[in-house]
Amino acid sequence: MKRLLLIGLGLILSLWAIGQRAGGRPGGGDRPNIIIKGNILDSESGAPLEFATISLFSQQDSSLVGGGMTDLDGVFEISAPIGRYYGVAEFIGYSNLPIDIVIDRDQIRSGNRTIDLGTLSMAAGGIQLEGVEVVAERSETVMKLDKRVFNVGQDLANRGGSAEDILDNVPSVTVDIDGNVSLRGSGGVRILINGRPSGLAGADNTNGLRAIPSNMIERVEVITNPSARYEAEGMAGIINIILKKEASGGFNGSFDINGGYPATGGVGANVNYRKGDINWFANYGLRYNTNYGGGESYTETYSGDNTFYQDQFSDRDRTGLSNSFRAGMDYFFNDKENLTGAFLYRLSDEDNFNTIDYLDYTDLYPSNLTRTTLRTDDEREEESNLEYSLNYRKEFSKRGHELTATVQYRDEIETEGSDFLETATSTIGEVIPDLNQRSNNEEGEKTWLFQVDFAKPIGEEGTFELGARSSLRNISNDYLVEEQIGEIWTPLEGLSNNFNYDENIHATYAIFGNKMGKFGFQLGLRGEYSEVLTELIQTNEINDRDYFNLFPSGHFNYEFSEGNSMQVSYSRRMRRPRFWDLNPFFTFSDSRNTFSGNPNLDPELTDSYEVAYIKYFNTITLTSSVYYRKTNGAIERILEFSEDGTTNRIPQNLATRQNAGAEFIFSYSGVDWLRLDGNVNAFYTATDGGNIDESLDASDFTWFGRMTSRISFWDGADLQLRFNYRAGVNTTQGRRNPIGTMDIGMSKDIASNATMTFSVRDVFNSRRRNSETFGENFFRTSEFQWRARTINLAFNYRINQKKQRQRGERGDYEGGEGEF
Repeated sequence: MKRLLLIGLGLILSLWAIGQRAGGRPGGGDRPNIIIKGNILDSESGAPLEFATISLFSQQDSSLVGGGMTDLDGVFEISAPIGRYYGVAEFIGYSNLPIDIVIDRDQIRSGNRTIDLGTLSMAAGGIQLEGVEVVAERSETVMKLDKRVFNVGQDLANRGGSAEDILDNVPSVTVDIDGNVSLRGSGGVRILINGRPSGLAGADNTNGLRAIPSNMIERVEVITNPSARYEAEGMAGIINIILKKEASGGFNGSFDINGGYPATGGVGANVNYRKGDINWFANYGLRYNTNYGGGESYTETYSGDNTFYQDQFSDRDRTGLSNSFRAGMDYFFNDKENLTGAFLYRLSDEDNFNTIDYLDYTDLYPSNLTRTTLRTDDEREEESNLEYSLNYRKEFSKRGHELTATVQYRDEIETEGSDFLETATSTIGEVIPDLNQRSNNEEGEKTWLFQVDFAKPIGEEGTFELGARSSLRNISNDYLVEEQIGEIWTPLEGLSNNFNYDENIHATYAIFGNKMGKFGFQLGLRGEYSEVLTELIQTNEINDRDYFNLFPSGHFNYEFSEGNSMQVSYSRRMRRPRFWDLNPFFTFSDSRNTFSGNPNLDPELTDSYEVAYIKYFNTITLTSSVYYRKTNGAIERILEFSEDGTTNRIPQNLATRQNAGAEFIFSYSGVDWLRLDGNVNAFYTATDGGNIDESLDASDFTWFGRMTSRISFWDGADLQLRFNYRAGVNTTQGRRNPIGTMDIGMSKDIASNATMTFSVRDVFNSRRRNSETFGENFFRTSEFQWRARTINLAFNYRINQKKQRQRGERGDYEGGEGEF
């Protein structure tokens, strides 16, 4: 019913807007349309060129007004309001053809509104016609003072991969072995899709990201110190993933197919068709993957005068199949007003088989083995995501004066089921019965989002912004763990329960900015009212909280000269406990090492300060920044050891965490055959956990960095090498050791519209988490690898598209969809 209501709402708004368009002008309606037609032929053979694309642009501001395609005879017709236009004809393997469109006003007044351009000839080959600008290849990373834009199309190493692979190679961003995303070494990152929360990212930002094929992603935007315009969620900052959506005239598309080892395969398509006022767009990704991982650990547990030892070895075989489909329509009332309706659907199925071997010793390790245990977990997981969105955008006559509005609904369902079998053998004569257990977890999430934003220029350089946002979210979770006793399956006490989570957040913000000569500033204030309720159904435990917070922001810019600027900024951010942070029933895969939530967690509050400097040279771009963040109530999972050797990780609010560091990013493109990109982030981190236990204090200096080189060594061929290094760091309960990895990719243009790419991720198979954990009564060393080295071959085919290119100098980027 809700889906039908959404579709109906979209139709009603569309019809209303069309009616407003038809009746909104004095005198009874729009300007009358003209018909522009012509016939396009091959300049040498005279044969008609079928399905060539013709794009129509306004002479006033070069905005795209409309377009069309030629038919089987090379004939085209385009309808447009009376105005001043120019056109461009495009066809694969032919040079672009500029089209002069001259409108005879006497002819229009006489009632003849057909402009016949006659026969137009297009020349084959790659020779540029005079007057057509040669464009440069888009750089992989575009740097600005307040944002970094990572263009996915130029990243060879991750073609055929996932969103998680891409994020792990974005400057300032790291993804650990478990898929947790950090920004400048801090968790609590807010991940958005097209500027909005989305089920594609997943509830915990990990499993969802692994299921998004890289071919669906256009670019990634990283905002380290967001203004009051952005929602306050995300202590470390915001990562905005922009999905592909073309809007060029006529039919455009690209298609991908890939496969690799371990058994991996995928297909993808991104297409659009625009004619007149309507643009249809769609993208689809099918991804199958097989991953092998595992690890080992050594644990000492101290109890009185006794020491107990344990070795643990695990293997994980995971296979998954995911389908992601997104489609929608843009309706352009005119060149400054449009309405976009979009639909997104994702379905994924996973089959995982995990084995864990436990070896228990007493006293003399490793000679005194007392027990061996084998536990297997046969897991099945199904997940579906539905998302509907309606977006309205209105630009007024003055640049920067605009109104946007969004309505979004998400419906997500996830079902997990596991069958456990545990067998043990004692070397000291104990009789240990086998354990047959099973778990089932059903989770549903429904979210409504309403948002409106308004911006109005004041004076010559000033801007005032105002906006409001409401999100209504409900999650229900039914978790059941049972053990077979005889022929009867009996629920295990303390592990099974129904958990409900309700979260309503209402916000409003105001921003004022101005520029006086070389100095500019922006001041903002955001207020958010939060209502959060958690409920354990079986035990009738209810935790009902509400709180109001203010989030000021300030950004001050000074431009020393063109391409030489500095920015000082401040913002206040929040990280609310996630659903899984609060749910006390979490996982039972490893019976000796479990995870659980804490319903009494409070949100984190962070004050963030940053000074950034950017300098453009002819061939080099440099960005440097120093930053400081202080977080009160930092959320961290603490490992708790029991005397029997079992552990549980539970999130706690620690007193404070402080990070202070410096970041350097550079890009070099001084010669045609070489492009270099690199970044280094060095920071000091200090955590005070004395409110829980004095032993939970930690401090250290650490750093991470990456270097990417891209070499064009042959016509249409590129080689890319990337090196990643993450230094070790002390944690509140131990130390995380360093990790170094290398990725390689090579691509070759097969034709003007096709590219083949070969890539190897983690060439030396070195991406493994290696750590030490210790406390008053335990010591543990562990090594874990989520995924082994992968090898991939990808093929990309384009229709009426070229390889990603852009106009402009120094990699300048103008935002489109996803600017929020």
